Formats: sequence, structure tokens, C-alpha cells
Amino acid sequence: MDTLLRFRREAENPGPPDLATTVSTVKASTSGTNLDASTTTEVAKTGIHKIEAEVMEQINKLPVWALVAICAGAILFLLCCTYCICKRCCCKKRKKKEGKKGLKGIVGLEDVKILGHSMKEKVQPDLDELEVNMEDNEDAESTKSEVKLGKLQFSLDYDFQKGELSVGVIQAADLPGMDMSGTSDPYVKVYLLPDKKKKHETKVHRKTLNPVFNETFIFKVPFAEVASKTLVFAVYDFDRFSKHDQIGQVQVPLNQVDLGKTLEEWRDLASPENEEKENKLGDICFSLRYVPTAGKLTVVILEAKNLKKMDVGGLSDPYVKIALYQGTKRLKKKKTTIKKRTLNPYFNESFTFEVPFEQIQKVTLIITVVDYDRIGTSEPIGRCMLGCNSTGTELRHWSDMLANPRRPIAQWHTLQEVPEKS
Repeated sequence: MDTLLRFRREAENPGPPDLATTVSTVKASTSGTNLDASTTTEVAKTGIHKIEAEVMEQINKLPVWALVAICAGAILFLLCCTYCICKRCCCKKRKKKEGKKGLKGIVGLEDVKILGHSMKEKVQPDLDELEVNMEDNEDAESTKSEVKLGKLQFSLDYDFQKGELSVGVIQAADLPGMDMSGTSDPYVKVYLLPDKKKKHETKVHRKTLNPVFNETFIFKVPFAEVASKTLVFAVYDFDRFSKHDQIGQVQVPLNQVDLGKTLEEWRDLASPENEEKENKLGDICFSLRYVPTAGKLTVVILEAKNLKKMDVGGLSDPYVKIALYQGTKRLKKKKTTIKKRTLNPYFNESFTFEVPFEQIQKVTLIITVVDYDRIGTSEPIGRCMLGCNSTGTELRHWSDMLANPRRPIAQWHTLQEVPEKS
């Protein structure tokens, strides 16, 4: 009875019951009373339900943002734990794979220590050995850069009574290919230094690297001046639509040659480093067209380049004069417009001369580039002479024109010095 009175008092008095107290009370009461087990279990469940109700009331009192924060923190905690576990597993797998690869052939630091000095040489060579290897490579590169330019066979014979030097250009061999097809169109210029007044040229041999020339040229050289001359053989690759490329050259100082006997020998071609610098007048490109039935010669002055600087400001005011001669008599003269302040003028101007077919082999065409000067006389820069009596590139251009009637033939020419009027 006392126990029942206690429960009634507790039910009447508000306050959260303690689960432990409730259980102990139930045990104490059951020891002194005759309550059955079902009654005790019901009393315990009633206390638990009260505690749960109190907890739910406290949770319901919390704001929404607090509940969201608690949930987010719990989710982040779970994600961090999952990431750490996965990372450990992956690291273990990688270490196992690297260990297997090292066994297959990758040398690690421990292997280097075990192999000692021999492996050290393979991993990082000494500085002295590196410098030696670099020098060897440089020597190999220098030998590769020394490209052979071929060789030339020539002959020399001096006539003491006539004061004439007979120069024979026999043949060339092993020339380098200058064209896209791997061949060249070689010809040879022959002249004497230091004057260079008279130049001779061989014929062009098409698409060959071993041309046979067999041509002889005569130079008038008094015996007193022979020792001061140097004979030059300059080998060129012919190109109709651009400047001719020099392949190489051979220089023969005549004071080192025994002129008492005929000389015939082979010599290697040297690099043509000084030849291009000596031409300071420039180049001109023009086309020639001859129609035999109409008796008309058409000259188209296209352009010029790298002309000599004639003005104080380092430029020129060039124009071109075209003159047609028969012997010493001038038949016609025409000229282009003046191009101001330029060394690379572009003209593209056409001129026509009436030349009957029976006179075409008797006329001479002189094309002169002139620097215009408003005050004083205009100065000539250089010229080209074409006709059946010309030589070298000029003769070749004139012959091509006659061989291809009604067809314009364009070609570049190097300007030559204009002789002074006596």
C-alpha cells in the first residue's frame, strides 16, 4: 500500500522522472511487495515515454537553422571519414605497383648506391667528360658544314710575242645541285683582277653537275703587267627569272704561275664570299620580243633592284634609257618615267622599235639606268648591251629572243660600268 501511495504522489507532483530512480524504485518496491512482472514493466515503459516526450519537446523548441547546421555538420563528418579511408586504400595500391615496376627495370636511389661509381656515371656524367663530348660534337658539325663545291679544270698559255694570255675552260665536276630538281645550269665567267674591265663567259650547260665546256678566251696583257694580275674563274648557276647564283670560284695569281710552259690542272672551287660584294651597280630585269613578219622589236622594262646610291641622302631617282644602234649610228632613243627616291624601282613600261628582219642581226640595243638630277647633268648608273656582237648573258638573251619569235623572253642582267666618253 505504501508503494502505491508513492506512485500517486509522484503522479500528482510535476517534474521529470529519472529513469534510474524509477527502475530502482520499482526494484525496491517489488522486493517488499507482491507486484507481478507485468506491472513493473508497464511502470518502466511509462517513465521512458515521458523522457522521450521531454526530448522531443526540447528538439521542437530549437530553430530551423540550428537543425540544418547540425545535419550539415554530420554529413561533412561522414564525408571526411569516407575520403580518408579511400585515400589510405589508394596509397597502399600505388606503393605496391611502384614496387613491382622498380623490380622490372626502374632504378631507384638504393640501386644507385649499390651500383656505386659506375651507375653514377650513367645517371650524371662528370663535367670534364661533358666538355670533351661537346667538343667532339662541335668538330663533327664543323666537318658537316664544310660542303664541297666541286672542282674546275682549266689551262693557261702565254704568248710572249703577242702579249696574249690564252685561258681555256675545260670542264667542271661534282658541282652542287642548285635547282629544285637537284641539278644546275652552270656556266663560267672569266676575268682578270683588279681591273675586271673585260669579262668572258662560257655557254650554259643545262641540267648537269659535270659540264664539259672546252672554250678558250684571249686576254691582252703586256708582260710587264702579268705579275700584277689575278685570273678568276667564277662558276654560276643560270636562272632566267632571278639573279644568277654563284656556285664557287677559283683564283689564280699569275705571279705564281710559270708562263714559260702550258699549265693544265684541276682546282677545287672556293666559297664566293667576295664576288657578290664587288657588284655595286645593281640589276635590271626586262623582256625582249621580236616579230619577224612585222619587223617589230618590243622591249618591256620591268624592274631594277639594289641600284647604286647616287644622291646625298643614300637614294637615287632612276629612270631607264633604251637606245637602238646600228654600228655607231643611233637609230632611236626612248626612256621610262622617273622613279623618285628609290633603289628598287618598278617600271613595267613597254617600248616598240621597227627593225626589219634583214637588220635584226646588225643592230645593238643599249639599256642604261640613269640617276635623274634636276640641277646639272644626270649620271648613268650602269648599262647592258645586247646584240649579235655582245657576250655572256646579254648574247644569250638576244639569241633566245631570236630563237623564240613572237614570244617575250624575260631575264635579269647585272649592270656594267658605262665607259667614259673620250
